[in-house]
Amino acid sequence: MAPSSRTDTEVIIGGKVFTLSGYESEAYLQKVASYINNKVNEYSKLDNFRRQPVDTQGILLQLNIADDYFKAKKQISDLEEELQVKENELYDLKHELISTQMKLESAEEQVKALQKAQNEDAKEIVRLETELKKK
Repeated sequence: MAPSSRTDTEVIIGGKVFTLSGYESEAYLQKVASYINNKVNEYSKLDNFRRQPVDTQGILLQLNIADDYFKAKKQISDLEEELQVKENELYDLKHELISTQMKLESAEEQVKALQKAQNEDAKEIVRLETELKKK
């Protein structure tokens, strides 16, 4: 959640102090700077990277960060799609459950009606047998 006022905070990136401004929290701005520092440190350990001119290093870092961004965006998109599929499956299962409950209730009513009819038939049989014995 972004605060309503502008935030200015000093961060260290690559050993240099920068002032970042934005409507995000100071903690968020520090987190962004930390991410950049981690990328710089990660690539600074690679011999091939260190041999490149500074401007090429900058572009390689930018490409890597853009790659991270697009992969994260794709992952979010995939997860949102998976969530939508799961929500649809859940909706279908709920619908199936309700339908099955309705069928069960109907079957229970039929069983009760058949039991009642069976009891009435049994009473009728007893009545008829009693009549036959009287004759």
